[in-house]
Amino acid sequence: MIKTEGLAKAYKDVQALNGLSFTADDGQITGLLGPNGAGKTTCLRSIYGLIKADAGYAEVDQVNAAENPLEVRRRIGIFPDKFGLQERLTAREHVAYFAALHGLQGQALKAAVDRVIADLDMQEIADRRTAGFSQGQRMKVALAQAIVHQPQNLILDEPSRGLDVMSTRILRQLLYRLREQGRCILFSSHVMQEVAALCDHVVIMVAGQVKAEGSPQALCERTGKASFEDAFVTLIGTEEGIML
Repeated sequence: MIKTEGLAKAYKDVQALNGLSFTADDGQITGLLGPNGAGKTTCLRSIYGLIKADAGYAEVDQVNAAENPLEVRRRIGIFPDKFGLQERLTAREHVAYFAALHGLQGQALKAAVDRVIADLDMQEIADRRTAGFSQGQRMKVALAQAIVHQPQNLILDEPSRGLDVMSTRILRQLLYRLREQGRCILFSSHVMQEVAALCDHVVIMVAGQVKAEGSPQALCERTGKASFEDAFVTLIGTEEGIML
């Protein structure tokens, strides 16, 4: 479970977060949705422990991110927006390297790598060098690196940015599988279709605050709108910054 309570963060004259409070539960996909500049990335960096909030706190499995950032990082997997793979290494070698970074050794490391390769159906590409991998294959390697240590929580910052249609479909299927395993999945986006298709719960952010939250269907019902996009525009009061 990931929780923020009263998070505030300012950069000089810019108030990036202004009392942000929400909870992302286990067994759910929670989306942070908002226009550019809403504070989504600052929120995620506070959860990672990369930045320290001016006020409030973030927790991962009841561990305070600012007080114990290393323990928090053990409990999360971070899916990057760019899959910076070393093309001379095989997919298995990439995943094993990340397993080692998380302290796994020997048979435990091998078992963890074998497990995630099986979980993500990567057997056919596991021992190939990543040079020439398709976008979907590269994405699988990046996700395997993020979850090889079996974290309860997975965080993704605009995960479909730069992905083609087929790669996006593969990613969705993998996230659904992780949700079924009871994981907590939190991702940020400003793409309507992505959030409506994936999320069990949506937290709409505007100017560093929670403007509204609930399931996509509940937010449509709350605003009396048939489409989630129209519900979002109604809730934030402007169409600025929306990506379709």
